[in-house]
Amino acid sequence: QVQLVESGGGLVQPGGSLRLSCAASGITFSNGNMAWYRQSLGNERELVARILSSGDTNIADSVKGRFTISSDNAKNTVYLQMNSLKPEDTAVYYCNLHIFVRGRWTDYWGQGTQVTVSS
Repeated sequence: QVQLVESGGGLVQPGGSLRLSCAASGITFSNGNMAWYRQSLGNERELVARILSSGDTNIADSVKGRFTISSDNAKNTVYLQMNSLKPEDTAVYYCNLHIFVRGRWTDYWGQGTQVTVSS
């Protein structure tokens, strides 16, 4: 059974930092692409950052220069380092694994972790 478990969310003041973690179990995520999405109230879920199996990364323009995605394959864990946080970064952040298994591309999601940026 594949599980993605996020941690590291919380309340932080504007300008502060947080590091989110997503630990995968039941699958070797390095064979797929890992990503962080976020969804704020009244908005659609949006891609924040992605790290491909090649190690290449994609970062959304809205967080470029502030957020960094990385992975530790030995720990089967992906991270999202968030610096210079703004109130508009407030959202539920979800970990996603997009991987080719049993003959098709499949998406797995974590349960989400709340990030609130407020003074």
